[in-house]
Amino acid sequence: MRGFGPWLAVLALVLLLSALRLRTLAALVSVAWLVWCAWTWVRPSRRRDQPR
Repeated sequence: MRGFGPWLAVLALVLLLSALRLRTLAALVSVAWLVWCAWTWVRPSRRRDQPR
């Protein structure tokens, strides 16, 4: 359940910004969150056992 904290916080922020009629900023936050999640999922893991 602890892993849902950041997701819920971003969702609350987007809903708050949308309610305050800052929909452009809410969209930017949503896209930035999506890009960050995709980057953390796709980026190569750093392995220490590989020779340089």
